[in-house]
Amino acid sequence: MKFKDALLSTLIIEVGVALLAVINYGASVEALQAVTRFSGRVSLTIFSFIFLFHHHRHIHVKSILSDKYYSIFAIAHGIHLLQLLAFVYLSGNELIPIRLAGGFLAYVLIFAMPYVQHLFQHNHFSAKKYSTLTLIYLYYVWFIFFMSYLPRVRGTLTNVGGSYTEFVILLAWVSFMMGVKLQGLIMNKIPFKK
Repeated sequence: MKFKDALLSTLIIEVGVALLAVINYGASVEALQAVTRFSGRVSLTIFSFIFLFHHHRHIHVKSILSDKYYSIFAIAHGIHLLQLLAFVYLSGNELIPIRLAGGFLAYVLIFAMPYVQHLFQHNHFSAKKYSTLTLIYLYYVWFIFFMSYLPRVRGTLTNVGGSYTEFVILLAWVSFMMGVKLQGLIMNKIPFKK
């Protein structure tokens, strides 16, 4: 897919999510909370493609999200961040310092990775450094998604909106992603005899 097509698709989905939230909740803080929640799901979907198909044998993430897949995710998650900040400000919810620090580091990685990819593609970054940063990026951002849904399932995070069933499904999906990744890593290291 071309970058422009992937970007346009992402923006159309984000606008669609916002319109559905306003239709269902009106112009309210509840609508902003719903927009924030569902734009997070859009980000998770995009990240799932990157996480699962990065260095995949048969399907490559470039064919799904363009060769600038880190940029597509950074834009989608940047939109989510703006919505999240607006919701936190307007709702008066308090930020939890440890979650704030963990999320901040994830956003640094998310926004830096398109530039790192650009440097690598133009031979300004060694393959070894790029591979190391990619691994850190993939598994840390996965961990942040996991830690977003785990406290929701456990009931220790309040005022987040959404249903318990929704949280269980999302946590199960994020866990499944890691299972698929680990299974792929194990299968690649085991020599098979014909």
